[in-house]
Amino acid sequence: MPKKRRLPALIKDMGACIFKKPFTQEYPFVKVQAPEGYRVRHVFYPDKCISCGLCDRDCPAKAIELVEVSGKRMPHFYLDRCIFCYLCEEGCPREAIKLSTNFEMSTTETDDLMVNPEEFISKPKTTTDEEKKNVA
Repeated sequence: MPKKRRLPALIKDMGACIFKKPFTQEYPFVKVQAPEGYRVRHVFYPDKCISCGLCDRDCPAKAIELVEVSGKRMPHFYLDRCIFCYLCEEGCPREAIKLSTNFEMSTTETDDLMVNPEEFISKPKTTTDEEKKNVA
């Protein structure tokens, strides 16, 4: 007998769930905006870097290695090791390392998870409107 009483309540609850608006978004078809302060991929500005090495020293995951580029030591980021604590950004005296809003880092190649300073020097980096908002 008690099971018969549960059935109307179950049908009522199922009906309420069916007609509710979904909580989830259809990613990647609907682009999601990263909230302010969300810690994702690094943006490196080599023209601001003074080769002090504080980013390498402060990184607890050892995800930064200083490499020689054009006679200057610059950070090479290994995003597959990075824990996104952003101690490197906080320790940088010239603000050469900044947050970005690019959180789409899914890949099957580990080479795609490296931020090489040579890429920024060989071709000038253009900042997007989103990155300008984050830097300002």
